[in-house]
Amino acid sequence: MDQASRKQVATWLLVCCAMIFAMVVVGGVTRLTHSGLSMVEWKPLIGTIPPLNQVQWDEVFHKYQQTPEYLKVNRGMALEEFKGIFWWEYFHRLLGRSIGLVFLLPFLYFLARKKIDKPLMLKFAGIFLLGGLQGGMGWYMVASGLVDNPHVSQYRLTAHLGLAFLIYTAILWTALGLLFPKTATTRTDGDHRSLQKFSTILASLIFVMVLSGGFVAGTRAGFTYNTFPLMGGNFIPEDIFQLEPWYLNLFENLATVQFDHRLIAWLLAFLIPLFWLRSRKIMLPGRARLYCNLFLAMLVVQIALGICTLLLVVPVHLAATHQAGALLLFTIALITNHELRRI
Repeated sequence: MDQASRKQVATWLLVCCAMIFAMVVVGGVTRLTHSGLSMVEWKPLIGTIPPLNQVQWDEVFHKYQQTPEYLKVNRGMALEEFKGIFWWEYFHRLLGRSIGLVFLLPFLYFLARKKIDKPLMLKFAGIFLLGGLQGGMGWYMVASGLVDNPHVSQYRLTAHLGLAFLIYTAILWTALGLLFPKTATTRTDGDHRSLQKFSTILASLIFVMVLSGGFVAGTRAGFTYNTFPLMGGNFIPEDIFQLEPWYLNLFENLATVQFDHRLIAWLLAFLIPLFWLRSRKIMLPGRARLYCNLFLAMLVVQIALGICTLLLVVPVHLAATHQAGALLLFTIALITNHELRRI
């Protein structure tokens, strides 16, 4: 694969990453504005066309009026109010379909022009299948809120969010490999290997924190204890183990779900500065040094966003920015790890 082809394919992949980033943010706004249950049917193809006249709007609204969310939460909502939540979910689904096309069509082009080799071809085919699975997972999540409970399952929401991050990781890592292939033939010393392993642990921990954030969002645990650093006057809330069996508290007890999210944040607040201090003691190339510095700076921004979101009782703009910050912190962790592997 020549250098020009590498750059072309990598650019295409980075465009896909940018679209997935936007998808995560729009998905967060869709959830925060309670728009996700406004479209009660899954039509992967013909669902691309929105209602175009009053008759079609009345039909779509009538279907929504049969849902638990309308009957138990939004009874009496006017059509104009419904349109406000409908458009967020519509653009969320439309963006998902657009990502599929932006991934598939250039892939077929590069394949026809023989710009990608067999290992990459198989990898891209796997990513495309994951994208299809993500679409199905999105509807599986929405369907959980259309039966009796007017809220989607926190388990399905977290799976949907986690799969988005995994797809993003696969595409970004492939792009980085094309742009910055490992060319060094000398062996790295123990300090460099230790720092690289440390960055792998941090990236994994950030992913776990994202999943814990999914449970916070799915259970609306962010609205329970809106104080910091204490929760109800205690560092560990008193009702942290009120459910039986005990493990249900990790996923369904609002106090425990929020506490777990905070606990991982505290852990990252300790480990990432420690990682940065270790990086200062090692001779690193300029780009690797820059990413280590950005890693620490983004941690500070993300923690500040999280605290402000909590104290202000989860305003939509701050909560969506916090979710975007999580993906940006994760992105920097991945790039840092990739750069350390090249040393």
